[in-house]
Amino acid sequence: MRIYLDHNATTPVDSAVVDTVSHVLQNCYGNASSVHTFGQSAKALLDDARNTVASLLGAQPAEIVFTGGGTESDNLAIRGAAGLHNPSRRHLITSTIEHEAVLNTIKDLTRQGWTATYLPVGASGIVNPADLEDAISEQTALVSVMHANNEIGTLQPINKLASIAHSFGALFHTDAVQTAGKHPVNVSELDIDLLSISGHKFNGPKGVGALWIKRGTRLTSSLTGGRQERNRRAGTENVAGIAGLGIAARVASNKLTRETSRLEQLRDRLESDILRNITGTELNGNGQRVSNTTNISFRGIEAEALLIALDLEGIAVSTGSACSSGTLEPSHVLRAMGLTPQRAQSSIRFSLGLGNTEEQVTRVVESLPPIVSKLRQLSGHHATSRT
Repeated sequence: MRIYLDHNATTPVDSAVVDTVSHVLQNCYGNASSVHTFGQSAKALLDDARNTVASLLGAQPAEIVFTGGGTESDNLAIRGAAGLHNPSRRHLITSTIEHEAVLNTIKDLTRQGWTATYLPVGASGIVNPADLEDAISEQTALVSVMHANNEIGTLQPINKLASIAHSFGALFHTDAVQTAGKHPVNVSELDIDLLSISGHKFNGPKGVGALWIKRGTRLTSSLTGGRQERNRRAGTENVAGIAGLGIAARVASNKLTRETSRLEQLRDRLESDILRNITGTELNGNGQRVSNTTNISFRGIEAEALLIALDLEGIAVSTGSACSSGTLEPSHVLRAMGLTPQRAQSSIRFSLGLGNTEEQVTRVVESLPPIVSKLRQLSGHHATSRT
């Protein structure tokens, strides 16, 4: 039995989504911009998905723009706001723990003459609204702070941050890739302007996502071409993927409360058993988090070695963002929280989701102590597992 605990990287596709995508690929191949019956059938699928995604987010269907995923949604939000070219607003604000889709987009804009401020986080992994108050000005065009962090799961005080941004006339964007479909998200309650989601993070297909754009919010399009998505995202729509995204949103909405509670119980048990039974372990990040995520450091062990050892036991975990895999640098999220490079490089993320069970958690917590003990002996570290 293999155990998958890397749901923040990507998720297994729900069977209902597989059935829908397969059906659409085989039977609904029309171009949604065509006026004939084949095209209108495709357009009906887009409309249905738009309604369902909007419902998941507490939004209006006309505010949903379908994209190729979370990265494109982040780019459209940030570059779209920057593209308005208001000469008096050439300043961007984000946090030090954002996903690379946000950080690298803002970095690219700074090479084009924009200025940027990166808000710090403390050991909790949470942005302090007072730091935004100190950084923002009448020159700020956009503030982008993620709803929940992909590595440690901490939820940010989006309402407070958005209120500050709006008081200075700035737009507010949040990357909700790790919360949409897994944690309650209501755009009206968050009081924001732009929100990104990605289908493959909540049991939908890869290569499809959406950007919610509050009615009346102006953006420039990052893709030029046809008039699809109300002139906000050119290109023939991925009808099968979008239909699958809609089904994933419907499934997630129907089971959100129940599944959130179930995963939180599993996560808490996994976390508490590891911290109690293995010495030299510490939780990274605290405060309110998404229900499925925990990040734990194992003193005296290289995280990559632990990841490989667990994989040999049939247990899949990660050392952080899948988009940063392959780098030898410690996690920028953990370093921003003040962790030493050694502790950051000894940290493992466990992220739960569809298919995870009590039995699987039991196997993980029973497998970890001997693995940790062996790796510490090999490294010469003296901390040992409790028996």
